Amino acid sequence: MSEDEQTLARVALTWLAEPGTRSVHQLVDDLGPVGALDLLLDGGAPEEALRDGVAARLSGGDARAVAAEAVGRATRLGARVVVPGDDEWPRRVADLRKLRLSGKQRRVDRETAPPLCFWVRGPWPLAEALDRSVAVVGARAASAYGTHVATDLAYGLADRGWTVVSGGAFGIDAAAHRGALAAGGVTVAVLACGIDRPYPMGNAALFDRIADTGLLVSEWLPGAEPLRPRFLIRNRVIAASTLGTVLVEAAARSGATQTTHRALGLGRGAMVVPGPVTSAMSVGAHEMLRENREARLVTGLAHVLEEVGRIGELAPVPRGPDRPTDLLDDEARAIIEAMPRRGTVAVDTLAARAGVGVRTVLRKLSLLEELTLVVRRDDGYALVSMPRSTARGR
Repeated sequence: MSEDEQTLARVALTWLAEPGTRSVHQLVDDLGPVGALDLLLDGGAPEEALRDGVAARLSGGDARAVAAEAVGRATRLGARVVVPGDDEWPRRVADLRKLRLSGKQRRVDRETAPPLCFWVRGPWPLAEALDRSVAVVGARAASAYGTHVATDLAYGLADRGWTVVSGGAFGIDAAAHRGALAAGGVTVAVLACGIDRPYPMGNAALFDRIADTGLLVSEWLPGAEPLRPRFLIRNRVIAASTLGTVLVEAAARSGATQTTHRALGLGRGAMVVPGPVTSAMSVGAHEMLRENREARLVTGLAHVLEEVGRIGELAPVPRGPDRPTDLLDDEARAIIEAMPRRGTVAVDTLAARAGVGVRTVLRKLSLLEELTLVVRRDDGYALVSMPRSTARGR
């Protein structure tokens, strides 16, 4: 049995049943793609719903002929089919085998099996592009704040050699792709339709740029329509193929939160950018943080890199600007605090005000002179002129 036959069988299976269908994936494991296809074509699907779905699709054409035409169409587009076993197959998506979402009743939450094949357009090998990748997702109706954050995060990630993955939608997705492109980095758009009809069409120029320097990826055959359920099916791939997902903005009901839930279910980094509590576009993000202890709040690139980067790549602790008094010991700091803001003070008076012995005061004043924090005058010691906040160490 040739590799071409197996590839065509995988393509035909993806046409007969929506990607992610667990029973189809199990048949492929048990019988191989060709055997699984033969069984479905003979009406032997293990579930009634699947049998009915296959019969409905077959009323529109011959599965193997449809698959062959799709491969030819992709070749004319400069695209290719990637299947498990190929060098560029992203092995991380195999983790979808173990994804189980408790308490979920919708089909899209149950049918989360790994892909059978990918359609890929662009110059990068798929596995290489996804090896060090982070997903940046969020609301379509993004605010200026969300667009700014997504662009900035994606630029920083791409500038450091990370691939930015998103879904190609308006809003946060588009901002993430553009940020990566602006940094001269690699970005991958995972589509919910055929790679020859990227959706939304308003992003057509953006998709062309991504195809030139990054990758357009889809599980659906060329020509496939962007049906609403397919966006939710697609989201499992974004979560599984990356090392972590950053949720920038999301309304109360958002597909982006679904992607983040899948990242949590897979044990991937699930990161959430907080937004204004008055913004409807941050309600879903804030609920994600409230309801999931594993979700991590991130406020910038350093936090994201800490979650997905190498061990020891920790974000710096936020702190104010360094002050000349930061390294002083308690006695020297007490003396500085006891110094008058204007004029001079005698050593004895300073010792009494600071509650420090005279000998200690004399020793610490010498140190403070070397640090140019105090100056000695004929009638005592005075503070060197400096901003009030610095002088008080506050």
